[in-house]
Amino acid sequence: MTSHPLTTPTSTDAIEQSIDAALDALESAVQAEVESPTPAPPPKAPMRLGQRLLGDNLVSAEDLSRALEIQAKRGMKLGETLLEMGVATEDDLLPHIAAQLGVPALKLREGLIDPIVVRTLDRVFCERHGVLALFNVRGVLTIALDDPNDLDRLDLVERTTGLRVAPIFAFRTSIERMIARAYEDDFQVDSVTADMDESAVELQADITDVDLTAVQDMVGGSPVVNLVNYLILQAIRRSASDIHIEPSRKHGIVRFRIDGQLVEMIRPRRDIYPAVVSRIKVMAKLDIAEQRKPQDGRCQVVVDGKEVDLRVSTLPTVIGEKVVMRVLDKQRLTFNLDELGIPPRQLGDIKQMLARPYGLVLVTGPTGCGKTTTLYSALELIKSIHTNLVTVEDPVEYQIELVNQVQVDSFRDLTFASALRSILRQDPDVIMIGEIRDAETAKVAVQAALTGHLVLSTLHTNDSAGAVTRMVDMGVEPYKLAAALVGVVAQRLVRMICPHCRTQHYAPAELLETLHYKGDFNRKFSRGEGCRSCYDTGFRGRIGVYEVLLADAELRRMVARDAMADTLRDWIREAGLPTLLDGGLDLASREVTSLDEVARVTLFD
Repeated sequence: MTSHPLTTPTSTDAIEQSIDAALDALESAVQAEVESPTPAPPPKAPMRLGQRLLGDNLVSAEDLSRALEIQAKRGMKLGETLLEMGVATEDDLLPHIAAQLGVPALKLREGLIDPIVVRTLDRVFCERHGVLALFNVRGVLTIALDDPNDLDRLDLVERTTGLRVAPIFAFRTSIERMIARAYEDDFQVDSVTADMDESAVELQADITDVDLTAVQDMVGGSPVVNLVNYLILQAIRRSASDIHIEPSRKHGIVRFRIDGQLVEMIRPRRDIYPAVVSRIKVMAKLDIAEQRKPQDGRCQVVVDGKEVDLRVSTLPTVIGEKVVMRVLDKQRLTFNLDELGIPPRQLGDIKQMLARPYGLVLVTGPTGCGKTTTLYSALELIKSIHTNLVTVEDPVEYQIELVNQVQVDSFRDLTFASALRSILRQDPDVIMIGEIRDAETAKVAVQAALTGHLVLSTLHTNDSAGAVTRMVDMGVEPYKLAAALVGVVAQRLVRMICPHCRTQHYAPAELLETLHYKGDFNRKFSRGEGCRSCYDTGFRGRIGVYEVLLADAELRRMVARDAMADTLRDWIREAGLPTLLDGGLDLASREVTSLDEVARVTLFD
């Protein structure tokens, strides 16, 4: 039996020779492994954007297939294609694009861009190469572009600026939109909020502790003036009806009411908030030193060549004054009944009411439903050089030629009722009362309608039947109301579906039953998914729905008998008159609005 040399050595030399031979063999094996390594398993291919979106159920296979076809034809990126189709939103796409590219992905908005740094690159360069400078931190310039791996563009920006560049992804359309915005003159206003530091501002429990001298000095500074001008400009351009400027513990909050819904726009620093409020007070000729009492005022501005009235209201809260500015842009409105979207049958009934020489016409609905616009449109229709029209309003929102408008003033004891009595001594033909709020005004209005005047007014009730019973509840005798009433117009404003993110769906049977829908339950209806154009609401613009109740002999007999609201509603349905719900369902059937919006606006039982 032969012994192994390493286990049964015969001499020292033999042992050394054996060790050397083993080491040589090991070295040769290692060298061979290095020169001819065992093939590693191939790396996994990165998951494509479409696969990521399908995996998270953010797009359907059909939408993805259609997007890929459009992408192939037009040479667009898939993300941009899905965005343009309205299939997915930026918020849906950006996290997946960031994971795919390995760089941050950002939804561009004005508060993220330093208005000074953005001009590191000139506008022509940015438009040509599709880049936008955002901010500069310790000599590193962060830029947005739609392909952060484009080394040629990154190198060009570095050579142009002399700075190191950190790229982030943003959609090309967003970059183009922000380039157009960032190089406008009024974009400098964002320097006020660019360096916001929330922790540097402490809660001011009592706004009266603010140094008024310091506030007035700040008001004179251009950043505060520019910020207020910027807010007004943006509100008008975005068709906002109100600007809400309110304090919070760490910063201010500015919200616009667009299509009846509040949308947050920016958050100014808390330390400049008192100066912003004071600037608005100066514009509205309010007392800048009075911060414990509500104040009301108004001013007029010229924006984009047109005059716009602003109605300003301040309200003291526990952490500062809240300001609301009502934007009264007459050029954005129409005071033409034919252009309000009233269906032909109901429009004919309204015009028939307005043709009467005397009587009471009521327009009813909640605050912000367009009652004032309807009344002003009625005045525009019937005014003439041969007619004396007088109004009493609180406040007068729009001034109309050939109409004598009186504003209620509680400090001078000029109420609706007292003003109405004075108006009756002015030989009026038509009287418009902004709102019937109390029994005295209701009784004087009915008496005026019975004595040869056409009286137009508003009430806050749910529908036309409710308006009749509300007048009786205020103390008007039913027989007098029956004799005076010409008709009632109830109205609402429903939001229209955004055309950029419109999609179709099958409505739940429960919703259709709740809405008393009589059509095909298997048909598709439309709704908005939410996109950049509509601030993720799914709606853009509003249209009216109307319920017109023209008083005839039968209705007058019912009113004289003091009929209940439910009895009147049953009579309206039996007579086949279109209700608010009918109007809303008609708009939903024509895919102008959504069923959910119809339910929100017209279901009030």
